[in-house]
Amino acid sequence: MDITLTNTRTRRKEPFEPIDPANVRMYVCGPTVYDRAHLGNARPAIVFDVLFRLLREVYGPDHVTYVRNFTDVDDKINARAEATGREISEITAETTQWYLDDMAAVGVMQPTEMPRATAFIPQMIEMIAGLIESGHAYEAEGHVLFSVESYADYGALSGRTVEDMIAGARVEVAPYKRNPMDFVLWKPSGEGLPGWESPWGRGRPGWHIECSAMSYELLGETFDIHGGGNDLMFPHHENEIAQSCCAHPGGGFAKVWLHNEMLQVEGRKMSKSLGNFFTVRDLLDGHDGLPGVPGEVIRFVMLSTHYRKPMDWTAEKAREAEATLRKWRSMVAGVEAGAVPGPVLAALADDLNTAGAIAELHKLAGAGDGAGLKAGAALLGLLTPDLGDWAEVTADLSGWQDRLAAERARAMETKDFTEVDRLKAALVEAGVEVRMSKQGVELLPGAGFAPEKLETLA
Repeated sequence: MDITLTNTRTRRKEPFEPIDPANVRMYVCGPTVYDRAHLGNARPAIVFDVLFRLLREVYGPDHVTYVRNFTDVDDKINARAEATGREISEITAETTQWYLDDMAAVGVMQPTEMPRATAFIPQMIEMIAGLIESGHAYEAEGHVLFSVESYADYGALSGRTVEDMIAGARVEVAPYKRNPMDFVLWKPSGEGLPGWESPWGRGRPGWHIECSAMSYELLGETFDIHGGGNDLMFPHHENEIAQSCCAHPGGGFAKVWLHNEMLQVEGRKMSKSLGNFFTVRDLLDGHDGLPGVPGEVIRFVMLSTHYRKPMDWTAEKAREAEATLRKWRSMVAGVEAGAVPGPVLAALADDLNTAGAIAELHKLAGAGDGAGLKAGAALLGLLTPDLGDWAEVTADLSGWQDRLAAERARAMETKDFTEVDRLKAALVEAGVEVRMSKQGVELLPGAGFAPEKLETLA
């Protein structure tokens, strides 16, 4: 199966040709662990999880290495520790586990490697020292800065000139910088802040150097795919390329760059000021009086939009996804999965077209192919046993089905449908899909199924 991917760096959809098919390597920027992951953070985690699954399907599970880091040294973490009076290590351990738990709840597999930045400080110091020696970085007032002018291709990924980037960015003004665009590789740490001894004094790394050092240590100087949200393209990914290519001029760093678009909520950018900002855990557990949304439903909605398009989260999409997944789960219950259907695999291999793959799953469901549906959905991380608890029917609807059928038969004779309408309305209110036809009455748990509401129905 040939895979094509849209390479941000070349701005083209290209055939994916791994450097070594026996060791396909991917690096994705992970979270800074100081708080709960918000809904937007879940999108790249889910997108690149599907790519990880696709690569494993095509090249074999033992031939794919996926690295996603944790940034556990950062000014935001320091600020949270100061505000709460808690130890930094306690905050990062707690929030790292929160992230893993929340991503597992939406069906994200754990990557092959999940390095923490603080475990790779010596490698960062070594890389920084090499950049100074080669003339690509300089020390100034306890800081070490990368010299952007020393790398001719700076800006190639984002397609911007240095002048454009200066005009459009909030550049940190510092008198010790030779160029406003020069960025920090190492900075001094005062008392009470995390710090490590280095040739430039006690300090801590800048944000960008950690991914370059960890990807080099775990994947080598050239690897296949580097991914993340498009908000990281500049400056983070641009800076990674510059320092990595200068540190290892014989390598090419990442061969293919993939960036997912951002997430909106009900057609608007997610923000606290608009009141539409919430974490993954808020959505899972319920918030502001709203019921919780199952992780599998969140995943389905996310994958219903191509990763290169903005994703709009809406309550209506969640309701539709829940109803679809309930039907599909009832179809595949007790069914052995077959081989992954060719059209599903082909859709994913075409630039990770998850929306197209879901369209193929709808076709399989319509054709009654439970085995194909189960296998194809599993490649997307859907209809798996781990995510299925929410869809288990917690009330037997057969009694209500018999009762509605009897009332309907009586109404056909008396022409009085009052009781039929009352029962139907109550069932719909409880989240039950009511289907009535010449063949009879069928009740299915639908979106928002709430069996407790049936207990009060006389």
